[in-house]
Amino acid sequence: MSLPSHPRPLRLASIPVLVALTFLIGTATATGATLSDAAGSSDTLTAIASGSTTWVWPLDPPHTVARPFIAPATPYASGHRGIDLHGAVGSAVYAPADGVVHFSGVVVDRPVISIRHPGGLVSSFEPVTSELVAGTVVHRGDTIGALQSGDCGAPCLHFGVRLHGEYVSPLRYLVGIPRSVLLPTRPLSQPAPGQRAPLASALGHQTFRPRS
Repeated sequence: MSLPSHPRPLRLASIPVLVALTFLIGTATATGATLSDAAGSSDTLTAIASGSTTWVWPLDPPHTVARPFIAPATPYASGHRGIDLHGAVGSAVYAPADGVVHFSGVVVDRPVISIRHPGGLVSSFEPVTSELVAGTVVHRGDTIGALQSGDCGAPCLHFGVRLHGEYVSPLRYLVGIPRSVLLPTRPLSQPAPGQRAPLASALGHQTFRPRS
């Protein structure tokens, strides 16, 4: 008598791929996205690419970062793929830059809205309820939704940014971020007679500010 055959065990390495496919299929179903929609979105992004590249904050001031961006070591490693901003439930959430709504709906148990911007950038916001639908053109400063209660311990907005699919810190694009100042780590010595003065001394001990 032959033994009944058993299905091959699922390899752990295939799990992330299945999860990604499930999410993509669910997103396309929820938004009604088609290939023609994607082409139209691309054309729209090209048309608005000449607009301002300076991003604005998605919430009204004060802008308090409750939790900073922590880059994951690998695509599936732990980290904090965005920043959390303190806010009030019901506060208006604004588009940081011109773009096209990429997704608007619920992911797992949280309302999310994401926007595609020129240059391979995608911004995302949660928990945010919105009446906008995928394909809607938005401009910098437009209201895109309202902040809801989340799991920060206090109301906060999770603001994420992806550049060509890789998560980066949103602070790279926002206006009003204080520039870094490089200070000397030790006293600058005076040059010996006949020697050229160090660059910092020649410039009068100025502090250098990287270009924003």
